Amino acid sequence: MEHKTYIARKHARFDAVCGPVNIPYGTPLQVEGDFLCLDGKLLCYPESQTSLDFFSQNDDGNGLQRGKLVGAVLSRLEKRDSNHQKRWNKVWADPLCQRYRRADHEDYWLWNPDFFSAPVLDLRHIAALVGA
Repeated sequence: MEHKTYIARKHARFDAVCGPVNIPYGTPLQVEGDFLCLDGKLLCYPESQTSLDFFSQNDDGNGLQRGKLVGAVLSRLEKRDSNHQKRWNKVWADPLCQRYRRADHEDYWLWNPDFFSAPVLDLRHIAALVGA
């Protein structure tokens, strides 16, 4: 049976299923049943927005690198400068990026959950594309 692991890609402070948590960067987490857990305490669903915001899948040992790349891409795309639209145009036109777009939003880009657990090589491509 495959045992999924995650890692905190940034400091995580939020109200979890078990109550308030304060999880330092780099803390390893496990999936137990349907929940992401730390020391046996239930935190959240792995597919939840909270999980996507703070944690990266680490099954391959590249969770911290994956997290840095996800954070860099998101940060770069949020930056409102003279090249903001040019970066987004590149994302919309790129076939690899299209694999990570939520299909249920035709006129607005939302990353699907696969983006947050994408292979590091894919994330490097996207980061280079947007200049992250």
